[in-house]
This record gives sequence, structure tokens and C-alpha cells, in this order.
Amino acid sequence: MAYEGMIAETVSINGDKNEPISAYVARPLGPGPFPGIVLIHHAPGWDEFYREATRKFAHHGYAAVSHNLYHRAGEGKSDDIAAKVRAEGGVPDAQVIGDTEGAVAWLRAQPYHNGKVGVIGSCSGGRQAFLFACHTKSIDAVVELWGGRVVMSEEELTDKQPKAPIEFTKDLSCPLLGLFGNEDRSPTPEQVDQHEAELKKHDKDYEFHRYDGAGHGFFYYDRPMYRIEQALDGWQKVFAFLQKHIAE
Repeated sequence: MAYEGMIAETVSINGDKNEPISAYVARPLGPGPFPGIVLIHHAPGWDEFYREATRKFAHHGYAAVSHNLYHRAGEGKSDDIAAKVRAEGGVPDAQVIGDTEGAVAWLRAQPYHNGKVGVIGSCSGGRQAFLFACHTKSIDAVVELWGGRVVMSEEELTDKQPKAPIEFTKDLSCPLLGLFGNEDRSPTPEQVDQHEAELKKHDKDYEFHRYDGAGHGFFYYDRPMYRIEQALDGWQKVFAFLQKHIAE
């Protein structure tokens, strides 16, 4: 057996408007070069699941960073901070884009990076990953896991989220992988259909996979929504997609 090791730690990176935010990073030990992956956390917050997912990517040979979109809300338990942020209407889309651009820039500045970056997010993070990929030219692949509210009604629009991400589809800058549960209510199968129709309309490079017997959050092994068969297949599809677009 060859020696295996990784380093994982919390660092400070420059987010939106160069404001410092915290980020959890993990990578294999050694000089690399390693492909980069940015993880956009879900609405439950910058939590243990995202720490573990960051280390999972490092185990698979990636330099991974999960930045804290809720940094400005203060310190404390992730679910308490997340509840505070949700009560305030979430984080502004423009700020999320700026923070994620900062995470990409941080990765690209590391000497062990291979020059390619992917972005992955789930739940609200899936929405934000797609939104970011439509507002940047700095990444090479994006993975959207059951992104709720990519399709939004007029009533759902707010000052912080003034436009539905689907409206930016024509600007998608890289290949997209989307995974969805057919029992999900956010997004519903009908909303996924709309999402896909818009991608086809603009001739985008994408692949969608939909799972029967799965609803929202079927990767979350710490929650009742976990579906082991669908999650194992989904992870295989994630790594195959990233291998093709950023790891080769």
C-alpha cells in the first residue's frame, strides 16, 4: 500500500468585495497537481456534512474548499446560524457569486492546483452553483444536486434574490451535471423539466439524472431522506463527470 495522507483545516479567504470569510479546505498531501473543487453548502448551513464531503473529495484526489456563505452572520452552531440567515431572507445572490469567485481564486492561487476548477452544491447550494456558473468564466464544470428554486415564481423573488437562475441559462459557461429525486417538491419534476428545456433551447452541454424512490437531499446519510442506492449511484456519476472535465 502506498502512503496516503491529507491535510484539512479552516482558513480565511477573500470573499465578496474582498471581505475575509472562513473556508474549510482539504487536499491530499504531496505536490499535486490536484484538480480543484469548490463546495457550496446547503441551507442547513456550513455543517458537518459539508466538512465530510470536503474531505471525501480530498480522499479522491481533489483540492477542495467549502466556503462559509454565512460567515457574516456570526459564529455558533451551524444550524443556529442557518436559522438566523433564513429568518433574514437568506444571503444575497450577488454576495454568493462574489464569495464563490473568491473561493475559486483562492484555489487557483495554490501551487498544488492543476489549473481546473469545478463547483458543486446541493439544495440552495445547487441553485447557487448553477447561478454562479452562469455569472463566471472561471470554472470548468458545475454539479447541481437537486437545486431548489432555479425556477422561481414572481412571488418568490426578493431584493436579495431578484431574478430566477433559470433566466441566466444562456450564459452558462461550462458543462453541467444535475441529479434530482423524482419525489422532490423543490424542485418538482415539472420544474426540472423546465430547467432541462431551457438548457436544450440554448444548446448547453449538460446531463441530468433523475431517481425514482428519492426525494430532496437523498445524499444526506445523517437524515431520514437518505436513499443509499440512489446516493451511491449519484456519487459515481459525480466523480465520473468531474474526472472527464477537470481531473484528466
